[in-house]
Amino acid sequence: MHGPTPPLPLPSDQLQFAMPPMHDSVDDERRHRRERLAGALRIFGRLGFEDGVSGHITARDPEFSDCFWVNPFGMPFKHVTVSDLVLANADGQVIEGRYHVNQAAFTVHVQVHAARPDVVAVAHCHSVHGRALSALGDLLDPLTQESCAFYEDHSLYDAYTGVAVDAEEGRRIATALGSRKAVVLRNHGLLTVGDSVDAAAWWFVSMERSCQVQLMAKAAGRPLLIDHKAAVATREQLGGDLVAWINYQPMWQDISRSEPDLLS
Repeated sequence: MHGPTPPLPLPSDQLQFAMPPMHDSVDDERRHRRERLAGALRIFGRLGFEDGVSGHITARDPEFSDCFWVNPFGMPFKHVTVSDLVLANADGQVIEGRYHVNQAAFTVHVQVHAARPDVVAVAHCHSVHGRALSALGDLLDPLTQESCAFYEDHSLYDAYTGVAVDAEEGRRIATALGSRKAVVLRNHGLLTVGDSVDAAAWWFVSMERSCQVQLMAKAAGRPLLIDHKAAVATREQLGGDLVAWINYQPMWQDISRSEPDLLS
């Protein structure tokens, strides 16, 4: 005796799967980047990445490629809305917005953007575990699947000269970053980049968590490293900006649904 016929699976084209949106106009793309920037700042605030007035995410304007949207100086990350964001030129002069820009941080971001025309967004904050790893002058070891995304794709800026306030310091950091997705700034913290705000933000979140795992594992004992071949293969699977964008979407959905005022 035969049981009931099982239902047929749905065609895959009927299932939803988010991918980076395409925009019909520069204005639409600009609005999208600003929304994602405001959302990323609020997420960073939730995660405790803010430290006084330190910490910034910049997003390149889609039309004026040498101008960048950034969080306003002194405003809590958790309060930022789209309309609060500031547009500044490569000299740090505000050309749209109502607030000042943190010149020291902005100078570094501008130099990274200039050296990497492929980069849309740059994220840098003084997060706790990133600072702790940077104080050791260490890179991330291939300890977990997540840290393998950074395997041989991040670097160390092995210097600390005080608060970065000049373009030359920014250029040295950009040189240390090279073509990679992230750099550990010794005695300072982490900096990540991406071809979207979502990707740069995800890399920062994931790198900070990987720093935490590494510090905890080394404090507890002797961690077992993932071998080179497996680490490279994992990076090839998980280390691209598209994967970062996809990984970030639950965070974006959460913040945009729970705090829709960020879009104002």
